[in-house]
Amino acid sequence: MTQHATTPHATTEHAVSQQSVDSDPAPAARAAPQPSLGWWRDAVIYQIYVRSFADSDGDGVGDLPGVRQRLPYLAELGVDAVWLTPFYASPQADGGYDVADYRTVDPRFGELSDARALVTEAHALGLRVILDLVPNHTSDQHPWFLRALAGDPEAQARYHFCDGRGEHGRLPPNDWESVFGGPAWSQVPGSPGRWYLHLFAPQQPDLNWQHPQVHEEFDSVLRFWLDMGVDGFRIDVAHGMVKADGLPDIGSAKQARMIGAQQLPFFDQDGVHEIHRSWRRLLESYGPDRIGVAEAWAPTAERLALYVRPDELHQAFNFHFMKAGWDVDELRKVIEESMAATTSVGAPTTWVLSNHDVVRHRTRLGSLARARAAALLMLALPGSVYLYQGEELGLPEVTELPDEARQDPAFFRAVPGTAEGQEGLRDGCRVPMPWEPDGPSYGFGTGGSWLPQPPDWHELSVQAQTGDPLSTLELYRTALRLRRLLPGLGDSAMEWLQAPDGVLALSRPGLVCLLNTRPEAVYMAPPGELLLSSVPEESRDSMEAGAPAGELRIPANSCTWWAA
Repeated sequence: MTQHATTPHATTEHAVSQQSVDSDPAPAARAAPQPSLGWWRDAVIYQIYVRSFADSDGDGVGDLPGVRQRLPYLAELGVDAVWLTPFYASPQADGGYDVADYRTVDPRFGELSDARALVTEAHALGLRVILDLVPNHTSDQHPWFLRALAGDPEAQARYHFCDGRGEHGRLPPNDWESVFGGPAWSQVPGSPGRWYLHLFAPQQPDLNWQHPQVHEEFDSVLRFWLDMGVDGFRIDVAHGMVKADGLPDIGSAKQARMIGAQQLPFFDQDGVHEIHRSWRRLLESYGPDRIGVAEAWAPTAERLALYVRPDELHQAFNFHFMKAGWDVDELRKVIEESMAATTSVGAPTTWVLSNHDVVRHRTRLGSLARARAAALLMLALPGSVYLYQGEELGLPEVTELPDEARQDPAFFRAVPGTAEGQEGLRDGCRVPMPWEPDGPSYGFGTGGSWLPQPPDWHELSVQAQTGDPLSTLELYRTALRLRRLLPGLGDSAMEWLQAPDGVLALSRPGLVCLLNTRPEAVYMAPPGELLLSSVPEESRDSMEAGAPAGELRIPANSCTWWAA
């Protein structure tokens, strides 16, 4: 194995040799996805932020041909599926989450034929493809909304158009606030006293899901892409389509946050579940392997579990885990609550540390050491894992982007002096991937990158880290290979073990995972033979040096896997 994985004292029964780890088929030789009972239950799914992954034509923006060129890298990394952020026709007021046409590829990302080719090539490499579906709102350039602004009453009924309050309707219909800041209502141009609802940017008017034509349209959109062969959908704002009757006031400020747990009349309403049930029936009409994933922000793990009942969606993102701090008690509580809630409805738990809406976890947790340790903990937990592009490189949040480079609508609507660090400002986690140590954009493309990359990212590039046993990339590669090889990982049982203060110890069939959150090493009896350490220079021999008899030194801010 690499220096990450050490087995010098392993018994024949528990040894995991370099040969066995490296025996995972080469990318080109991996079989195409085969029908299975619940492939998603222990899948590792890799999020691609298309604008920032790979640029094939040198315009500084990532595209679908660029993704296709890099698919072998993802197959070799060891993931099971890719989730692509929206590449549909869009004015890009919110990075593609303002969709003008759900059945067309935006020209800056390629053509419809590129999407077909991407699905075909991914399947040939053994990778499944999940698309982003954006059903809470459209773009203000969508044909429906353009007709609504022109006065078409039928088109207006598909959105939330309301009369304002106060004299001549000059005030918004209620006190709802946008997730991006400011009122959730904008006045209709040329119609004083008339307003439309947008829980996000003004260019993203909310759909009215009480209208049957909205349901019919999205059923048609799902079928369009399923007929092309995609394997599922990540449902954007899956908790937001239905609003409380009467659109009541909330009576408080700072209502909605990007990742929040408030009880609000426009989020997590019970009516959303019938929509998801109808989509589950539609997905199953294409076979048992097509899935729906909820991006749902719910106040509790129990409320989140409602989205993954047997007749609803297959997975829901676990934001409670992502928001947990570097604290053993907090982590254990979140893990227990998450697993209890999903197990109660027979669904797998999902785990995620970073995505395109939050500060990267290397920066959020305070160090690369903690980020590496958290990744090994996440990969050792039962259920499915989501990785965000670049976390396998140990990329930090870019916190010093110039104002003129920013494109996040939250930045332009933020009230000066009120933002807490980078919270709500998402450009810093979307800076394009570094692939090579040289060139105008470190291999992202020949024409630079739409957001500037830090000058020290050359050492974090894929090429610079490949083959380096101390690198974060090789740590992820080794961990993902072990996850495939060890039958006790994935969707199976877990038990807690006793451990010193500040250490989280859990047992999987044949494996023990130790997370030391303390800033100093701890000493304890070894639970088995060392397989993998987030601290690459550590080996069994180095842990024994200077330790009391019968004990090992477990490094500070580390996670280790042991064959038990």
